[in-house]
Amino acid sequence: MTDVPFAMTGGVVRREGRAVLDGVDLRVAAGDVVALLGPNGAGKSTLVKALLGLLPLAAGRTEIYGTPPARFRDWRRVGYVPQRLPMGGGVPATVREVVASGRVARRSRWRPADRTADRAAVDRALDAVGLAGRARDSAHLLSGGQQQRVLIARALAGEPDAFVLDEPTAGVDAGSQSALAAVLAGLVAGGRTVVLVAHELGPLAPLVTRTVRLEHGRVAAEETA
Repeated sequence: MTDVPFAMTGGVVRREGRAVLDGVDLRVAAGDVVALLGPNGAGKSTLVKALLGLLPLAAGRTEIYGTPPARFRDWRRVGYVPQRLPMGGGVPATVREVVASGRVARRSRWRPADRTADRAAVDRALDAVGLAGRARDSAHLLSGGQQQRVLIARALAGEPDAFVLDEPTAGVDAGSQSALAAVLAGLVAGGRTVVLVAHELGPLAPLVTRTVRLEHGRVAAEETA
């Protein structure tokens, strides 16, 4: 296992016979803050899902800390923030319950739950995103921006080394974007690795160390800040 959080070589993802990701090379070093930019349909979300092994590669190779996703086991090191809160059946989960689910990856047969540490981590995550006062509310009753903060808090609660955020600012208000920027600033100051998908960086721009622009499933340009 290496200290390189994410690496892809020649990555190809096909959908209905068409390459939606076409020969992508990407290396994300520890401490990098990489923004994946580009128009709709460029392959940004496909790329992050392929990096995490959520979509299979038709060709090429991807690794998480030096290990192919199918064999990677130390998922507590990676925090993933999808575009939206999943809508499951049954009783709606509270904000605190959703955030607490971020601790699951830290448990195993050899590493049982530490309830005191779990509660403290969830409290810190809720405070970080400004939702401590909404902890008992149903997560699905919150605004889109607040739900996005819940998902970020869930990732924070797991205390990972690397974060992957898929369009965290899409469809959220300016206040939520500023709150997200403040949270990410804290992560960056702590040396965490961040990969994020965005159409426009807005308040996140000062935090980014490298931008990668995708067009038609390929890397069109890279720029170091």
